Amino acid sequence: MHPRAQAFAERAAESHGLDVTVREFPEGTKTAADAADAVGCEVGQIASSLVFAVEGDDGAVSLVVAITSGANRVSEDALAAELGVAPDAISMADPELIRERVGWAIGGVPPFCHDSDVRTFIDPSLLEYETVWAAAGTPSAVFALTPESLREHANATVVDITRG
Repeated sequence: MHPRAQAFAERAAESHGLDVTVREFPEGTKTAADAADAVGCEVGQIASSLVFAVEGDDGAVSLVVAITSGANRVSEDALAAELGVAPDAISMADPELIRERVGWAIGGVPPFCHDSDVRTFIDPSLLEYETVWAAAGTPSAVFALTPESLREHANATVVDITRG
């Protein structure tokens, strides 16, 4: 197992009491469609953890995670409205900032087990499935869990921040 995927599995066990089974795919699971094809599920069952930067009035940048169904796209305007900031205050976070604050590289950001507390939102359409699949620390590793377990362990607020 890739060391980053192993680190995620160990952290999930230590921090959340979860025994996750990581599945790795050498061909990669970089897109939701790739991940769905690899695991044999609907693209809607892929829980993509996207990290956004939010610039405050004082210029300080905070991060938020949007766990979105692979069938949907995040609306930065909807995210800004939920956070009570101007739409131009929201952008995709810089990869270095993600690694520094969240502890994972883009493409492999898991929905929880981050290096710092990050406000997290979850797409309500993920809750319609019995099982969802999320990144496990690398762009080629995923794990399965129930949507409720995902919501609980990510301490995520259920809110529709997707493009309609």
